[in-house]
Amino acid sequence: MAESHTILHVDMDAFFVSVEMRRHPELIGQPVVVGGAGSRGVVAAANYEARRYGVFSAMSSSKARRLCPQAVFLSGDYGEYAKVSTQVHAIFMQFTPFIEPIALDEAFLDVTGSTHLFGDGTAIGWKIKEQIHNELELPCSVGVATSKFIAKLASKKAKPVPTSGGIDQGHGVLRIEPGEELSFLHPLPVQSLWGVGPATLVKLERLGVSQVGDLVALGEETLVRAVGKAHGRHLFALANGIDERSVKTERDLKSIGHEETFSHDITDRESMRREIVRLADAVSSRLRAHESAARTLQLKIRYSNFETITRSITPGSPIASAPAMVKALDPLLEKIDPSIGVRLIGVSVSGFVEPVEQLSLLDFGGDGSDELGNANRTTADLERDWSPASQAVDEIREKFGRGAISPASSLSVNGRRELGHSPWGPGEEKSGHALP
Repeated sequence: MAESHTILHVDMDAFFVSVEMRRHPELIGQPVVVGGAGSRGVVAAANYEARRYGVFSAMSSSKARRLCPQAVFLSGDYGEYAKVSTQVHAIFMQFTPFIEPIALDEAFLDVTGSTHLFGDGTAIGWKIKEQIHNELELPCSVGVATSKFIAKLASKKAKPVPTSGGIDQGHGVLRIEPGEELSFLHPLPVQSLWGVGPATLVKLERLGVSQVGDLVALGEETLVRAVGKAHGRHLFALANGIDERSVKTERDLKSIGHEETFSHDITDRESMRREIVRLADAVSSRLRAHESAARTLQLKIRYSNFETITRSITPGSPIASAPAMVKALDPLLEKIDPSIGVRLIGVSVSGFVEPVEQLSLLDFGGDGSDELGNANRTTADLERDWSPASQAVDEIREKFGRGAISPASSLSVNGRRELGHSPWGPGEEKSGHALP
């Protein structure tokens, strides 16, 4: 019999909004939304007061405004959220080294070996929750169980719940005792199972399945016939509370990317290239922070009619500097016709390897040339020559913040725009219910 583990799933409550509320305590009690406030914006997070009106993440900002006209929209600050996330994970490390980050606002923790120091899983959950509240002034919910799957469901059940009469603060920390997994799991909606999306849900509903227990009663053989062998076996195992995955302390990085939606369509290549410079600068910075170089670059374009295209290129040698990325993407850009209007541009990299060589603090120009003659140099030349400059830029940003230095060619007539400050769409359109 496999050794029982104590797994925690810690999930920050309305994380982005909660961080913002520390800056704007005057908004406590009001419906608040973080995301792009403009007509093209998307809701990144909504507090529980806003959720009472049906506002949720990934919803268009225009729909959110219709549902909750009195909501206060904040443009958000992804850099700040990443910083706070690091602080949260530092608290996790005080209780266990076995941490699997899922996103900025959630992680799995295996505290099996920590119970002799801090008490059982419930006690550790409360200690983490209280320390995050005391040190960071942020709320979180914790699920405790013997598996990752059940722990995640438990943390969701522990969260605050918006009701017509107000906000039910929930359990805060919820433990599902060993042996009680099925009594907790089977009454839940079947879409609680990982892998039950809209298409699978339709198939299951046709078979009379609405709760997890119904799926178990259906039987594995019938389920496999309905949704396929691998998928059916996966769902049947979860429905029986079987999840043998361990907490993975190292997650393989697949890609790094940034994209941005613009307030107004871009219709010329010069403006497109300026945005690509900004995106490449942000991507390269993150890539070097992971001490990696990339073999493949991808350019993503979404037109005003919502048609989306992606184009990839694999240079002759790995890349980690922004000028080399821009140089490599230039041939792809030349094949893009922006005349119909471009509403979104994205740059991403993949195929990570160790840098072949550590990448002049000279800036690279928006027209493809500079004092180094970038227009006539290969990506390998640029990668080699930009090594000292890239290192210097990273050191300056580490000491003085990301805004301390940026490519001059990415400046517009309105000055520098911080990339990634609000990646959920433009927020330039102001109203009486928006804060910068």
